[in-house]
Amino acid sequence: MKKILSIVFALIITAGLAAHAATTPQEVLAFFNNYIEAANTYSEKVTDFYSPNAKIIRVVMKPDGTTASVTANTKQYFNQMRIGANLAKINKYKNFYTERKITKQGNDYKITCLRKPSTSDYKIPAHFVIGPDANGNLKIKEEMMYTKQQKFLKYAK
Repeated sequence: MKKILSIVFALIITAGLAAHAATTPQEVLAFFNNYIEAANTYSEKVTDFYSPNAKIIRVVMKPDGTTASVTANTKQYFNQMRIGANLAKINKYKNFYTERKITKQGNDYKITCLRKPSTSDYKIPAHFVIGPDANGNLKIKEEMMYTKQQKFLKYAK
């Protein structure tokens, strides 16, 4: 009986370890594609893609050629996202991400890419750091996007 219990216990431990196996780049890219779909369809679930303490960075490109970085926490960012969602829907605003490159960063992955807003004719840099949370669920831990939207400067400290 002890032998059977030992085997069952070993199988349970092995199954648990397999469930927390390392994330693959393909899983991260699939997660990223799901995030883009949620964001571009204005899904209320888009906030579920973020870690509660994600770092949100906007690098504002000023008309004089200089830049200024503005950092927000998720609470601020989600609030601004909700405020802007209706106008974005009316304008059918979407973001398209090209030239994606994925690199490993510790337990996380960094996707660097170019972002093309649907209302523009230019592409600008962006990156996302994505990795598992304590429960093994993929989350965006950092998001950085360049923008020409000067309104973000009012949030600069």
